[in-house]
Amino acid sequence: MKHILIVEDYQIIRLAIKILVQELFPEVSVREVSTFSSLLDEVANQPADLIILDIQIPQGEGFDMIERIRTVQKNAPILIFSALEERLYGIHYLRAGANGFVSKNSGTEELGKAIVDVMETGRYVSPRIRTELLNQLGNNNYEADNPLLNLSQREITIMDMLIEGMWVKEIASRLDVTESSVSTYKARLFEKLDVSTLVEMFQKVRYYKDQD
Repeated sequence: MKHILIVEDYQIIRLAIKILVQELFPEVSVREVSTFSSLLDEVANQPADLIILDIQIPQGEGFDMIERIRTVQKNAPILIFSALEERLYGIHYLRAGANGFVSKNSGTEELGKAIVDVMETGRYVSPRIRTELLNQLGNNNYEADNPLLNLSQREITIMDMLIEGMWVKEIASRLDVTESSVSTYKARLFEKLDVSTLVEMFQKVRYYKDQD
């Protein structure tokens, strides 16, 4: 029997996903957890044929979650189901090793297709992400109209932490890097986003996220 693991901290969303999964695959076993540590415990005890993962869960570790999961279950199929902006975060999570990314703004039809595709072919790429990837393909000088799309995974991680109000020292401790490294990334963010203060960065990030 195949096993599907739903990782989501909102019970009502877990229930909705579970109902959809059981409609698509009546014979599968569906398990549910609400934290990242519980996820790691679950796959250690019983490998999953598909992990449907909300990355904004308690104890979540952003892009590093993919690698952490696969240290416990090698080649675990991971479908990200997230409220984060698809165009910005989707491509980066695919590059981090996820098998697919679906926005929570999508309908049940798209989520269902993503679940089936990852279960049967090992990959799902939404039309929106596919278009962005094609725009970048073969164009080393490509720059997206949204400057957030030109940021690296680490830059996005630190940008989000700064927007949450975390200090450089706190970010360095959380990411296990030096404070000077965080300060360098912060300066790089200011340069790429053409801002000079955290307030300006917050306003610009909010603007471009709203555009997507």
